[in-house]
Amino acid sequence: MENLPDLSHFLFMDTLTFTPLYMERVWGGRELEHIYRRSLPKADTPFGESWEMTDRPGEQSIVNHGPLTGSSLGDLWQHHREDIFGSGFENEPRFPLLIKILDARDDLSIQVHPPTALAPELGGEPKTEMWYIADTTPDAKLYVGLKQGVSKDDFQHAINNGTVEQVVHAITPHAGDSIFIPSGRLHAIGAGLLIYEIQQNSDTTYRVFDWNRMGLDGQPRQLHVEESMRCIDFEDVTPSMDHPDGHTLATCPFFKVDQLDLKAGARIDNPDPQRFSIVTVVSGEISSRDGRTHVAGDFLLLPRDTPPLTANRDATILQTTIPAH
Repeated sequence: MENLPDLSHFLFMDTLTFTPLYMERVWGGRELEHIYRRSLPKADTPFGESWEMTDRPGEQSIVNHGPLTGSSLGDLWQHHREDIFGSGFENEPRFPLLIKILDARDDLSIQVHPPTALAPELGGEPKTEMWYIADTTPDAKLYVGLKQGVSKDDFQHAINNGTVEQVVHAITPHAGDSIFIPSGRLHAIGAGLLIYEIQQNSDTTYRVFDWNRMGLDGQPRQLHVEESMRCIDFEDVTPSMDHPDGHTLATCPFFKVDQLDLKAGARIDNPDPQRFSIVTVVSGEISSRDGRTHVAGDFLLLPRDTPPLTANRDATILQTTIPAH
């Protein structure tokens, strides 16, 4: 364990920011460098994922500013849970979310995540997520659910013939759209999309089809056809992009995501002052109490009782909370 500071003398906590973890992916690119002016670890390497907040055994987000600099998200969760995150999380062994940016310059594999009822039997973790379209090229596609009339047998036949893309439903999204991806929903992100992903803290993915391509090592990537066939919801046919319910883009037992449009000078704080939230800057500029400014592509953790953020100019943000149970 790290030597974490004593928080008892702080009247309130500063907004927390973390150093991203960049993941090489065969389908990735360099848009994080181009759009958000980020410095990527290696030149000419495709980075498909930026893990913005993670508490995984091998991947820990590290605080990069203020008195908690150098502390991992996992240690903060274990040793300062109520001080920073608030009450009601006693039964959560780890920080319950995993927040990412996905940069898809090529198609991701067609895949599925295991439902809660099946995950333990398959040796995985359940995973429900939502996607917010941050940027897109013209005609970029999402592959979600099945086409009308496709049966389980039809799908197995397509796997055997290497033609899965012909039976999966395709959608053309626009920047600012969002879609909820419950566990069991067949899905893939197509080339040309930059996506903010908010998900359960899980890294279990079953690939059913990978476009007949090779991985970064020149070998076919592993498929999980048997597990996928058990997990796919074959009643999930021709879904569409979601329609907001007021400010709310997605809500489920694991997270609630709201989109808020702020005028210059507006303030934003935690909906429940006694529980944390995560703010993602979509556009514009906001500032925290310590004078730092935050722009598009920045992810902030607002501890409980933290002072509000202020919009320096018109801004759009996503605010993620965990529903109280």
